[in-house]
Amino acid sequence: MPELDDFALTRRWPPRTPGAIQLYSFPTPNGVKISIALEELGLAYDAHAVSIVKGDQFDPGFLDIAPNNKIPAIIDPQGPGGAPLALFESGAILVYLAEKAGRLLPEGAARYTVLQWLMFQMGGVGPMFGQLGFFHVYGGKEIEDPRPKERYRAEAERLLKVLDGALAGKDWVAGDYSIADIAIAPWLRGLRDFYKAADITGWDRLANVPAYLDRFLARPAVQRGLVQPPTE
Repeated sequence: MPELDDFALTRRWPPRTPGAIQLYSFPTPNGVKISIALEELGLAYDAHAVSIVKGDQFDPGFLDIAPNNKIPAIIDPQGPGGAPLALFESGAILVYLAEKAGRLLPEGAARYTVLQWLMFQMGGVGPMFGQLGFFHVYGGKEIEDPRPKERYRAEAERLLKVLDGALAGKDWVAGDYSIADIAIAPWLRGLRDFYKAADITGWDRLANVPAYLDRFLARPAVQRGLVQPPTE
């Protein structure tokens, strides 16, 4: 049976608590999903900073468990059957952690409601908001052709309206607080606070989304998760 020490990246990022879930991440919207989930679920974890600024995501050891060279990734030393389990892709990790802890992902029909909103984030909110950020703040802002930025701006605005409608009369998108909220809300924070794109996506005209984000950010576990892993 493989052991935690068999993973090459443990030489670069040594476990501090070998029995805990090892989180390899960086405080991006996708990264903080997992640290927030771990905090909400009360699962023991070691958070290791994989700096996407320094190119740590291309470390051969990291690529062994995350071949798409994207954070976050985890190794659970106590995976199914007691063997270590390595996972990449934030959506898959959220499902795994929720099932491991038996919380934030309900049974029955409600499970699929949560999963549909998780997929809404994975397939829509994340890619579209991220592209808008590129064209609004980062390298793409130097492109003179307005069409790429407008494409993503319009789609981000549309997605916000979809979410706003879903939140009417509800505190959380799928009913009870769940991994769907943990997936969606960090991207809302990123759009508003890091991309500074609220004013171009109709944020102030939304009836429910701003309060939803404020509710999410007020949670103590969210506040703890947002600063993991430490980057200095």
